[in-house]
Amino acid sequence: MHFLVVEDTADVAEAIIERLGRGGHACDRAASLADAMHFAAASTYDLVILDINLPDGSGLDFLKWLRGRRNAVPVLVLTARLAVDDKIGALDFGADDYMVKPFDLGELEARVRAIVRRRSGEAGARLSAGNLEFDMVTRLATVDGEPLSLTPREQLLLEIFLANKGRVLEKEELIMRLFGMDADAGPNAIELYVGRLRRKLSGAGMEIKTLRGLGYQARACEPGPALP
Repeated sequence: MHFLVVEDTADVAEAIIERLGRGGHACDRAASLADAMHFAAASTYDLVILDINLPDGSGLDFLKWLRGRRNAVPVLVLTARLAVDDKIGALDFGADDYMVKPFDLGELEARVRAIVRRRSGEAGARLSAGNLEFDMVTRLATVDGEPLSLTPREQLLLEIFLANKGRVLEKEELIMRLFGMDADAGPNAIELYVGRLRRKLSGAGMEIKTLRGLGYQARACEPGPALP
């Protein structure tokens, strides 16, 4: 998935991005309030990891700015502050979760997965569509219990479609979610990955429809026979 990490401390940001990157996620980093607003205005994110203490303002100002624009992207707030009022304030402004520094990267990753599950309506650590399941912890996809051989990029694309079933995803949005803001990728790359994923999902309970001029939409369907 495509995450925005708003953190001015370079080593903290790099550790978060490296950990999430190992899970196949694309991450952009904003080191200031101004950069965060620029990134959020230019791209669509699946989740924002937001430090409160930024060099040019408060992360809570960014959170209020997001919600004022009716941007419902999930936000996980990070802060060195310990006051209960700060936690209450962040949640009242629309944060989805809250962690106090220093924090464990494993716990951060688990909380990210929990937020994604809640937003997609799933209860466990897995995303599913009929006989198709994707474990967000192990990154393993299965159809009728049989594992699928997917590349890390295909795993990420499948996760995006499963977490957004029924929603139309434009090619430009998928480029950002798969490759991030620094990507030198175009629509042809998305068509290539979607085509590969479709072939590997043969016999699965989810189909990826092409909507001409709009993008792609993942829909639950009756499983068909797998291609030989």
